[in-house]
Amino acid sequence: MMDTITNTTEYMEFLLMGYPDELQTLCATLFFLIYLGALVGNFLIITITTIDQHLQSPMYFFLKNLSLIDICYISVTVPKSIMNSVTNTHSISFLGCVLQVFCVIFLAGTEFALLLVMSYDRYAAICLPLHYEAIMNKDACVQMVAVAWLSGCIYGSVHATGTFSVHFCGPNVVYQFFCDIPSLLRLACFGDQILEYVFIITSCCFTFLCFILMIISYVHIFTIILRMPSIQGRFKIFSTCIPHLTVVTLFLSSAFVAYLGSAVKSPSSLNLFMSVFYSLLPPSLNPVIYSFRNSDVKVALHNIFG
Repeated sequence: MMDTITNTTEYMEFLLMGYPDELQTLCATLFFLIYLGALVGNFLIITITTIDQHLQSPMYFFLKNLSLIDICYISVTVPKSIMNSVTNTHSISFLGCVLQVFCVIFLAGTEFALLLVMSYDRYAAICLPLHYEAIMNKDACVQMVAVAWLSGCIYGSVHATGTFSVHFCGPNVVYQFFCDIPSLLRLACFGDQILEYVFIITSCCFTFLCFILMIISYVHIFTIILRMPSIQGRFKIFSTCIPHLTVVTLFLSSAFVAYLGSAVKSPSSLNLFMSVFYSLLPPSLNPVIYSFRNSDVKVALHNIFG
């Protein structure tokens, strides 16, 4: 036990060994292009939903917050990875690793909570149109977003505490390009991971419950849409739901793929691919999904760029 505690106190840093040295330049270039695209796309959405008077409805208020979350989410991991590749170093401080775990889980939890709020917004707009303005008034929208951010903060704090309450044994090498929970738990001494595994299982159960509520809301939405006599009206309302459904599917599938890798005990290129899948894909594709599937957003972009 004393050796374990000593090893823990001597962990001043971790080594991020996500990809081979010969691929550092290629990965850094690819990550930079994806990161730049994600920043530009999300900043554009924040800009147009702020200055365009036609995009001041609750849906676009939530979309603005989603873009802000995505900017923060991808900025937590990618710049550090690019800097390590450029400087040919692999280290991250112990505190930096703790902050990465907290911020990644905090922002991922906030994004899921916000997606749940956005599904409720679509439900209220389509199934309760006469009461929509009363339900989704400005104060209610601000409170919902505040609760989403607060719940994400609590979620991140719980998982960061659970992850770093363990005693680490062996080398301090993390086989990822950032500190993620599955990779860190592989470094923990045998039996110390139980608390964090309990947190993960509890989180999965709660996430599944929220997902079921989301599915129920969309069952009601599609029931209302199918009853509409106008085909054009059906398509117009259905087109407002498609972006949200696509983003939810992308986000949940990427998270599922990420933690599927936690069952793999040994590091592999598959684990790296899965981490890239859930850390880079949602923030970079969300602006594309909402821009190309939403006519109002395309009009606003056209007005800005002439």
